[in-house]
Amino acid sequence: MSHSIHNTRTITVKILLRLLQQKGSLASELSIASSLDEQDKRLAHELCYGVCRWYFLLEYQLIGLVDKPLKNKDKDIHLLLLLGLYQLQFTRVAAHAAINETVDAAMPFRKPWAKKLINGVLRSFQRQQNTVDGSVGPHTSASHENNNTDSDEGNVGNSARLSAENINDIIPSAHKIAHPQWLQEMIVKAWPTQSKAIFAANNQHPPFTLRVNQQHYLAGDYQALLSDEETTTTPYSKVGLTLSNAVDVKQLPGFAQGHSSVQDEAAQLAATLLQLAPNQRVLDACCAPGGKTCHIGEQQPNLAALVGLDLEQRRLVRVDDNLQRVQVNAQIICGDGTQPDDWWDGQLFDRILLDAPCSATGVIRRHPDIKLLRQVQDIDAAAELQLQLLHALWPLLAEEGVLVYATCSILPHENTHVIERFIANHHNVKHDIINAEWGITQPYGRQLLPQIKGHDGFYYARLIKQ
Repeated sequence: MSHSIHNTRTITVKILLRLLQQKGSLASELSIASSLDEQDKRLAHELCYGVCRWYFLLEYQLIGLVDKPLKNKDKDIHLLLLLGLYQLQFTRVAAHAAINETVDAAMPFRKPWAKKLINGVLRSFQRQQNTVDGSVGPHTSASHENNNTDSDEGNVGNSARLSAENINDIIPSAHKIAHPQWLQEMIVKAWPTQSKAIFAANNQHPPFTLRVNQQHYLAGDYQALLSDEETTTTPYSKVGLTLSNAVDVKQLPGFAQGHSSVQDEAAQLAATLLQLAPNQRVLDACCAPGGKTCHIGEQQPNLAALVGLDLEQRRLVRVDDNLQRVQVNAQIICGDGTQPDDWWDGQLFDRILLDAPCSATGVIRRHPDIKLLRQVQDIDAAAELQLQLLHALWPLLAEEGVLVYATCSILPHENTHVIERFIANHHNVKHDIINAEWGITQPYGRQLLPQIKGHDGFYYARLIKQ
């Protein structure tokens, strides 16, 4: 029995507990796993992301496996059960190892009764997996047998036993979607014919896409340097390459020198939409972590000024690191986009990119904890903040200047509806129709929906000041 394996699962549960208590995002809470070695750290990462991705499916399955719900004070054991169910279905961990190591991971929580419960539930689920279709529903309660034997960890891999496609055949539709009910309803209402594909894309692992720095290489030339990796050019971004498998960025040619950056194809479209030209003054509002700021500087190195703005100083550290790596010069300001009088020097901008804070419903596959962290009321709150930012930043734009509004949301309430409300309150706004091969035409702007093995969900609108 490996102590580190038990410790990994225990730490995973502690991370998930903090997440459910709204203590932070998954990305921030994963720092708790920093004490683990690299292999165990990867396992903790896989388990945390996997449980979040399939949380609502796992919850449904657990209802059918216990006689009565666990008390709230036993949320740690509840999460261990979800962790075990996830391993049995979606990882290459050997089934006996997944069960036994999850049972032993209960020891640090000082609830000896839980070992028998976990063992019985997981073994009951394992037996049902071996029946005709493997489905588990709310009327198949498990007996809590105890048959715990020591075992070694099996192999862990990204490939799942079940994929988002074949799980559709064995789980009732409301639960296989693995999204909170309110979000299911919003997505179906907004995209009735595309909703099934959106749910499937959201439940996949995201693709690994690069933005090639055109100051060093054309995309095709850089692709030739990746001869050991299977790559494809992105269909809409001229500087994008998607690798068949994620790799350590340190293995990428010239990465440390800024020759490429990791960025989804949808996000790569922002710089082109700004219609950049030499000697312009450009503001990237809400710029962290800095990918779009870097791309703006790469695409047009002869700007009069490039300013990156963000509300949080800690996030600007990463922006500065990214700018230094790709060798782009920009002025970085910590400030509130809704309060420009506190930081603006009075010089107008020719271009403004407002990548507004949003629900991030277009990037759920990259941040599956969104399913647990977002609430229905957050959508209205985001839309109001987005409108405030537009109102505050519009006076900073020069006449005939261009403002590109972007979100990584797929909900019209945060996108075309926000632009509609903004235009209704300003006489000097021209909606500049985006003619493109990508996305879906909206009353205002264009919407990209997440694609399996393709781009994330993203929204863009372009406005001209008259």
